[in-house]
Amino acid sequence: MIEELTLNEVYKASYALKPIIRQTNLIAAPSIRKDCDIFIKPENLQVTGSFKVRGASYMISQLTEEEKTRGVIACSAGNHAQGVALAAKACGIKATICLPEGAPISKVEATRSYGADICLVPGVYDDAYNYALKLKDEKQMTFVHPFDNLQVIAGQGTIGLEIINEMPDVEAIIVPVGGGGLISGVAYTVKQLNPNIKVYGVQAAGAPSMVKSIAGKEIKRLGKVSTIADGIAVKEPGVNTFNFCQKWVDEIITVTDDEVCAAILHLLEKHKMIAEGAGAVSVAAAMFGNLPLEGKKTVCVVSGGNIDVTFLNRIINRGLQKSGRQITVAMEIDDKPGQLVKVSTLIAKLGANVTAVSHERTNSTINVKSCVLRITMETRDEEHVEKIMEALKMHHINIIGS
Repeated sequence: MIEELTLNEVYKASYALKPIIRQTNLIAAPSIRKDCDIFIKPENLQVTGSFKVRGASYMISQLTEEEKTRGVIACSAGNHAQGVALAAKACGIKATICLPEGAPISKVEATRSYGADICLVPGVYDDAYNYALKLKDEKQMTFVHPFDNLQVIAGQGTIGLEIINEMPDVEAIIVPVGGGGLISGVAYTVKQLNPNIKVYGVQAAGAPSMVKSIAGKEIKRLGKVSTIADGIAVKEPGVNTFNFCQKWVDEIITVTDDEVCAAILHLLEKHKMIAEGAGAVSVAAAMFGNLPLEGKKTVCVVSGGNIDVTFLNRIINRGLQKSGRQITVAMEIDDKPGQLVKVSTLIAKLGANVTAVSHERTNSTINVKSCVLRITMETRDEEHVEKIMEALKMHHINIIGS
């Protein structure tokens, strides 16, 4: 085990990972934001669909023969599990993976397909982590930490090397943050090579453990986490990663689940690219965050693409709403013939497409001679939505909700 991370260790990891990982070249993404040059580092296209294979593979490659015979154990919301399982299979090592029982079925089955033994644990990531430590002691296996291990951090740091090698003039890098292993490796590596490059982290608003820890200048443990970005739903950052973020990261912000949904939709629609919630937070930060990116050549690390496809439809609908592509408007209208025609004709003239209509007479909060008309429509953008709302008000239509 290395005692202190060095740039040489990251280079060593890069060499060790060459036969294992996939090359993920930068992709121009000008539609994400107009006032800067945005590029995507598509780790969602990585082997196993996530950057996690880097750190796990490098750590496992450095085990002694004795450690290999005892096997490895890990805990994960899914992506680290697949990385460990694949790396262990490649080395002929037995792997046991503890996952929170709420992990997407797709991630569980993908991990199982690499030959690992699966142990589902009630609760969230932290519960799986504690149980994995218990099994580690009982069976004398090597624990592959998902983020707070220096060899794992070195493996994730190879992303920073690749970005600078491909784009030496990069000015800002936006990185998803859960436990902090990815941003620790990227920020450390990048700052050693060019301290002028800005490194920004992004957490989900429902799981801001690193944000609160940095603000409080000590590690904070959240009572609960709630976000669609399950891959970064971590209650408490690591000791190493907290120190790395304090020292090398310029700023960490949060984004909402609605903003993440809009980012997933944007990547899907504009770049034909599937990103999971945790992977899309960097793009959400570029789209909606207050990061100072104007005029900067910026790379968004899209860290993973292992999204639960059964959940994708709801995410797309939320993304459509957040980006002004879909809206539902409830309005109070006189309960008499011709009112629906009046409203729908107005909406049609404004270029929106009605997709659903609901007509209610039983609402107790409105005038007894009125009814509630609820219309869902497809729109172009937020500006289009504003024009529709203004037109409805100009025609004396009482909007009671949206």
